[in-house]
Amino acid sequence: MRVTHLRPGRALSPLDLRSAVLAFALLAAPALLIAQGTPAPQPPAAQPPAAQPPAAPPKTAAAAKLPSARSIIDRYIEAIGGRKAILSHSSSRATGTMTVPSSGISGTLEVYGAKPNKSLVKITMGGIGEITEGFDGKIGWSMNPMTGPRLTEGKELAEKAFDADFYSDLHEPGRYVSMTTVDQVEFDGRPCYKISLVRKSGGEDFDFYDVKTSLKAGAMGTRESQMGPMSVTQIQTDYKKFGGLLVPTTMKQSAMGVQHTLALNVIEFDTVDPSVFELPAPIKALLK
Repeated sequence: MRVTHLRPGRALSPLDLRSAVLAFALLAAPALLIAQGTPAPQPPAAQPPAAQPPAAPPKTAAAAKLPSARSIIDRYIEAIGGRKAILSHSSSRATGTMTVPSSGISGTLEVYGAKPNKSLVKITMGGIGEITEGFDGKIGWSMNPMTGPRLTEGKELAEKAFDADFYSDLHEPGRYVSMTTVDQVEFDGRPCYKISLVRKSGGEDFDFYDVKTSLKAGAMGTRESQMGPMSVTQIQTDYKKFGGLLVPTTMKQSAMGVQHTLALNVIEFDTVDPSVFELPAPIKALLK
């Protein structure tokens, strides 16, 4: 479900939590650190965007013996309920909690998504307030108590649009330069296939799929933010069935040296009113 990662990540498709991951990593993490009076870790210096997307990684002899990325992804699609079940839904809503174990901070989480590419994430933190980010299909924006309302632009906007694809779990080939199985590795203590996803818009993500269950175990990626490029690692567990689809309900992620846990308790499909994605008044004021 488009909860846009990392997205990395996505940072959140009906089942991919990348958007929520990225929204939190890029918005909440800096706010949390600042609120605690701790200087936020400095991200790596931003690099000029490449003129062309990165080339597909070379395929080694060992990689040639592994299942193709397409076949691994297709098995995943079947494991969570099938392509028909994914396409049967047009919107999603998820609620849950978010905790930062190292600091004892916790809050509530609301995530909305709708086809073809709309998303909204709200995180309410005790002592901090509400952190919100959205994409209405054209305009990306964010608001938090630290920075106020802000429009998303440039590379960050392009990545937000990419991550907001409601059906991104299908991994349609038109979105990528290449999809390649690069290795079988241990990820979160499980044997997993590591897949390289080189985006047509530029940049490379890595997805990890459990060899035994075919379910997605997590992802790694980098996304642009107002603080520069941010790298996020996410682990997905506790799959449960909602609306005919298996959805991971627990996500652990690391970004900027801070670890967070997201736990979903309610996931609904096809109940979201379109008005949810309307731009807030402070954001509309920025467009005038």
